[in-house]
Amino acid sequence: MDWSRGLLGFAAGLLISVATAPVGVSGAVFLLPVQVSVLGVPSPAVTPTNLLYNVVAGPGALLRYRRAGRLAGPLTRLLVAGTLPGVVLGALVRVFAVPGPRVFRLLVAALLLPLGLWLGLRTVRPAPARAPRPPSPRSIRASALAVGVAGGVYGIGGGSLLGPILVGRGIPVATVAPAALAATFVTSVLGAVTYALLSLTAMGEVAPDWLLGLSCGAGGLLGGYLGARLQPRLPETALRLLLVVLATGVGALYAVQVMG
Repeated sequence: MDWSRGLLGFAAGLLISVATAPVGVSGAVFLLPVQVSVLGVPSPAVTPTNLLYNVVAGPGALLRYRRAGRLAGPLTRLLVAGTLPGVVLGALVRVFAVPGPRVFRLLVAALLLPLGLWLGLRTVRPAPARAPRPPSPRSIRASALAVGVAGGVYGIGGGSLLGPILVGRGIPVATVAPAALAATFVTSVLGAVTYALLSLTAMGEVAPDWLLGLSCGAGGLLGGYLGARLQPRLPETALRLLLVVLATGVGALYAVQVMG
């Protein structure tokens, strides 16, 4: 890897994580098309490379949230308990079943586009009725399990999927963000280890691109800390709108790629 490629990866990780960390998104879902289309990471090595980015980048935002006393809590434990088994299952599916990226992009677009628009409508025109009932622990664990599988298959953090769901169900962004990032970090560690072990026996490019993953992660480490530090200065409405932009932006991006 030449220095320009590493610098580009660092810059991409930095810019993406500054914008996504305040709402609990690691940015891996945005980094995925950059790695494939711009940086030329082969498949399926792009998945563990993205997981490596999450591992390196995660502590930046988590350190800031921990110092603010907002990291520990029941939501964090529920998300971690659901995503951990899911990421191992997803890694096995990715290596041995090799699902195509087109199906994944279609599913992400079908989920995030209407979810982002719905959350945006509820943000700018809140319902006058009573506040929505928060989801039950069982439904949170089920959602986290499904997101963990997606993270293991495609190397995304899962916050881009969990965030709009949980915020739309009535949980504040300030509560969702640190819990989603903590779950992303823990599952990414396990997912990266799983891929490293599978690379010993599986055929093809299964191991991560270590240098590129570390370069992107270093940018994400700095950007995540800055983004988490920025979050308390943003009102809840601004955070919800940022989550709306991220959700609809990712959904639209993948929709265009599917149709292209």
